[in-house]
Amino acid sequence: MSGILDLLNSDLGKTIISGVSGQTNQPQNKTQDVLTMALPVLMQAMKRNASTPEGAQGLMGALNSKHDGSILDNLSGLFGGGVDDNVMNDGSKILGHVLGNKQQRVEQNLGAKAGMDASSVAQILKVAAPILMGVLGKQSRQNNVSSPNDLGGLLGGLLSGNSQQQEQSFLESMLDADGDGSIIDDVAGMVLGGDKKKGGLGGLLGGLFGGKN
Repeated sequence: MSGILDLLNSDLGKTIISGVSGQTNQPQNKTQDVLTMALPVLMQAMKRNASTPEGAQGLMGALNSKHDGSILDNLSGLFGGGVDDNVMNDGSKILGHVLGNKQQRVEQNLGAKAGMDASSVAQILKVAAPILMGVLGKQSRQNNVSSPNDLGGLLGGLLSGNSQQQEQSFLESMLDADGDGSIIDDVAGMVLGGDKKKGGLGGLLGGLFGGKN
């Protein structure tokens, strides 16, 4: 299974980056930077949510209904006339559900790293979130994921990669200092080591910051 960042380097990914850039009136290079940093964070957040029976059931339900991957079949249509309000509202709901009260912090940190204001990052993520769910929906069908219990493996596979030396300042900026076990702690823990196994996400971010896979 290809990782989520492999998608961004594909022809489909280039179409997504170009479309999101046009929709949000942001430079393509900065849009790509935001998406490259944000998608692993969103994936890890989804993986965390899916670690509970309720969360897994909710995600599975979404993938079996609204987010079945069909959004990827007509991206030119999606972006051609401008992304409609229904998609943007859907993206906003996805972000709120996945990131919860950490959404603003994530947007601010991503913006600081990409050299973009947080409100522009928020717009990029609103457009990208339904597309990311579409990717998950398509992958779940290709990999015959039929039960909530299988979602962890699917999400883990999309986050796969070899551990590299990371640019730690980005991850440290994402740390949640209040120690409430938030997704930001999980992301930093996976990449920076500590008690958690240093692995998948580190390779993704290592590739972003100049590491070689």
